[in-house]
Amino acid sequence: MVLIIPVKNNPILPVTIRVKDIESIVSWFEQHQQSFYAIGWSYLGNQRKIEELFYRAILQVHKELPRFKSRTFFEMWVLSIFIRICREHSHNKSLQASEESDSYQELFHALHQLKEKEREVLVLTYIKALTKDETAQLLQVSAEQVKELLFSGLQSLRNGMGYGEHYHGCIEYKKIYMDYLKRNLERPAKIDFEMHIYHCQDCQEDLAALQEVMVSFTEAIEKFSVPEGFMGNIKERVAQRESLIQQKKNKRKRNGFIAASIFVLAILAGGITGVFSKLYYTWTEENQELRAFLQEDVGERLNLEAESDGVKIKIKSAIADDVQTLIFYEIEDTNGNNQFLINYDDSVYIEDKRKIMNDYTHQRYYPPDFESELNNKKKNTYHGKISLPPLKEDKGTIKLKINNVMKIIRKTSDSYMSMEQKPGEWNFEIPLTKQPSTEYALDENIEIEGVPVRLDKLILAPSATILQYGINNEQSAKRIEMINFNDLEVNNQFLKADQYGNSYVHNQPDINWSIFQANFEPLFEKETNEVKVQFGSVYLSIEDHKTIKLDASKEYPQTFKYAGSTISIDKVEIGQPSTVVFSNHEIKNRAYESLHYFIETEQGENSMEGDYEGVIVDKNGKEYDMNKVTPKIYEEMEQPLHFFTVQSLKLHGDKVIPQSLNITGYSKTKYLDDKVRISLD
Repeated sequence: MVLIIPVKNNPILPVTIRVKDIESIVSWFEQHQQSFYAIGWSYLGNQRKIEELFYRAILQVHKELPRFKSRTFFEMWVLSIFIRICREHSHNKSLQASEESDSYQELFHALHQLKEKEREVLVLTYIKALTKDETAQLLQVSAEQVKELLFSGLQSLRNGMGYGEHYHGCIEYKKIYMDYLKRNLERPAKIDFEMHIYHCQDCQEDLAALQEVMVSFTEAIEKFSVPEGFMGNIKERVAQRESLIQQKKNKRKRNGFIAASIFVLAILAGGITGVFSKLYYTWTEENQELRAFLQEDVGERLNLEAESDGVKIKIKSAIADDVQTLIFYEIEDTNGNNQFLINYDDSVYIEDKRKIMNDYTHQRYYPPDFESELNNKKKNTYHGKISLPPLKEDKGTIKLKINNVMKIIRKTSDSYMSMEQKPGEWNFEIPLTKQPSTEYALDENIEIEGVPVRLDKLILAPSATILQYGINNEQSAKRIEMINFNDLEVNNQFLKADQYGNSYVHNQPDINWSIFQANFEPLFEKETNEVKVQFGSVYLSIEDHKTIKLDASKEYPQTFKYAGSTISIDKVEIGQPSTVVFSNHEIKNRAYESLHYFIETEQGENSMEGDYEGVIVDKNGKEYDMNKVTPKIYEEMEQPLHFFTVQSLKLHGDKVIPQSLNITGYSKTKYLDDKVRISLD
């Protein structure tokens, strides 16, 4: 079964994990294992099954990542996949053999006895701390239904945990219990409720018991722990499956005599400048990316060192501009042959961060580079980089504190296995001078597929090149949800687009326009008089309504026409749950890739879940099973399109009667050959 989420593709991508970097996905799951393990236990109650659940989820996220273009935050998207796989593995309603304490057994046994939607609302609210609207979006129910399910779920959980069934609060006030406990009642309603509850002992006892089970549930979840070494087997299976083959290149030996000569010449010249700077860093800086910055006099060597328990961290250089603060580091294990890296999310603390840094800006993520020649040269040394927010002022000193590093565990010298934390204390004071950026107003207005698009700004920063653009969102009949770029040509240099580097601009001055920034490779030149923008593709949403009546008493399949295609309704069955299946296997010249739709029932728009089948078709018309395409195959495809062919829907409830299939529109990808030349004179 697949959790259905309305797809509205957009380049708001908090995920910055690369398609081919499965280790980053493993690391992400490791960071979030506490809450995801608890969710898995609520479905399966068995460690071995949850290991399989994590393994399947990691592979599925890695597999579907190329198609992730949703407005949904990355964690919400992963949650939808995780819950889908949880449902697939939860075959019956009896809790599996548990190895947890009796209190945990009691809690999760009671939780497992709830209706699926009740359990999921409780889990998402109290384990993942999602808002009512976020939970509604994820489960495809209304916000009002979330509130009702939360209340009924807590009542059922209260009974299942032995708190009794003798509470009889007033029916007219029960419906506002949750709003009152969450402090969402407006003042008049709050006063009225408190006056009532003061005089009504039944409501007092009912509310107190409900609050008690909320507290007990929250406390049990907070104490719930992941078994030691839980991720180890999962990481090993992922590593074995991927069979990472690292190709080592022969590195040119340094010529000590030439390096020494260059150094002497540089000193005699009175400093490391110009051609001497380039030659000097060619021989003295082995990190090629950092070398390029140093050769262009962007940033300087710092070589700040701190050591804790045999692990030495060296801050090699720091580059500050209006886009980010880029830190290059090196970690050496002085007591053994281990490699360590810095994980920014849970190990880096910046003193007075809000005062000195623009923390609202989109922060770049650089995944670990396990395959580089540099990181395979020495077994006890790792070279990496992290991105921090940009400085507010032109100069400043970052007081950086690192409280743990991640130990890289390899099966062999060539194969990354897993990571584990190593605590310590490393403190740095990093002096920074913000490098200037050059900003060009483009003021170029174009149309793409009939939708107005603005190219607003070109920003040449030392660490990145940024194109700021806007998409007009006034018309609903046809919308551009996402723009992909191939490259920028500036000063006869082609700057490759960061495929996952699009970000939503914090300040949106005009409600009729959505403003975004696309990231490209850095250009060290600060001046230009022309830029050429090479578009790659756009993802379009087309509004096109059609209602198809459904009648379970009729014989199926039955067909209907939509957007130039013949769609077949293959099955309509009433049961527990009721089922609707529709399909379209015609791919050639099909106007849409996926449909936007909902099922109308006697109760209105009904919550549903479903499964899908589909194919990916490349530019030459070759078809690939959507569920069997590996990241490597996907990366090699030219202009892939994702066609959904079968939609199997299950409607929750007791013999829900589907009355109509309501199609509101569809999505499609349009590949472009457009190149826009903009003069900056």
